[in-house]
Amino acid sequence: MTTLTISTPALTVEQPSQSLVRDVWIVMTRELKPVLRDPFTLLFGMIQPLVFLALFGPLLSGSMGGTFGDGVWQWFVPSILVMTTLFGTSTTGANLLFEFQTGAHERMLVTPLSRSSLLIGRALKEMVPLFGQAVIVIAVMTPFAFDLHVGGALVGLALLAVFGVGLGSFSYALAIAVRKQDWMFWVVQQTFLFPLMILSGMLLPLETGPGWMRVASKFNPLSYLVDAERTLFSGDVWSSAVLWGWVAAIVTAILGLTVGIRAMLRSAA
Repeated sequence: MTTLTISTPALTVEQPSQSLVRDVWIVMTRELKPVLRDPFTLLFGMIQPLVFLALFGPLLSGSMGGTFGDGVWQWFVPSILVMTTLFGTSTTGANLLFEFQTGAHERMLVTPLSRSSLLIGRALKEMVPLFGQAVIVIAVMTPFAFDLHVGGALVGLALLAVFGVGLGSFSYALAIAVRKQDWMFWVVQQTFLFPLMILSGMLLPLETGPGWMRVASKFNPLSYLVDAERTLFSGDVWSSAVLWGWVAAIVTAILGLTVGIRAMLRSAA
């Protein structure tokens, strides 16, 4: 009697965490390719922060120069970096709206990529051009009485990245929610954007403002981020302001990713 032996190849089970990291990398590199092919978009994004530095900074220096202990640029340059992150990541949902119109998002949904990676990869992609813009701003301002503390600057950029991922995820969730009325995206984005900016003390110090604005700023996560960035760029890495900045950034990232991933999963249903 002959015994038939059938051998089967060993199956390698891929860990979910490894698969997610791989999928996030694929999505992020896919989204970065248009930016690398057209670096003009990176330079175009520099116009607004450079205009604010060139026009708004001298006004602050002339009218409120004595208010800033370490100098107006040490106070204002971190604000510009936060503003660049705010404008850049809060508008990322517009890219997803365009993909809805062209059908590119639906084609991505039929791929074996995890739905979570479609959001996380897109959000991380936004950090690359923002990091490049931040480096340019710092390089431009260093000769103009801006003291660069490399350690604090690196921590500050990492803090902006964490916050930007959360805000970008909120932006994608908003795009998914209003994809049938895409004009609502800009209504909601603009409605929230400027009050958050003003109540964070980003452009003008709130110490001289009315009491209700100072109270409202305590409930604005962006105000803690702005304070942390100014502290970090002054070279103080271990301040309590930095700790509260990390708390605000991490909470924003967790909430943004939670809301965004759930919205992405529902869009695939």
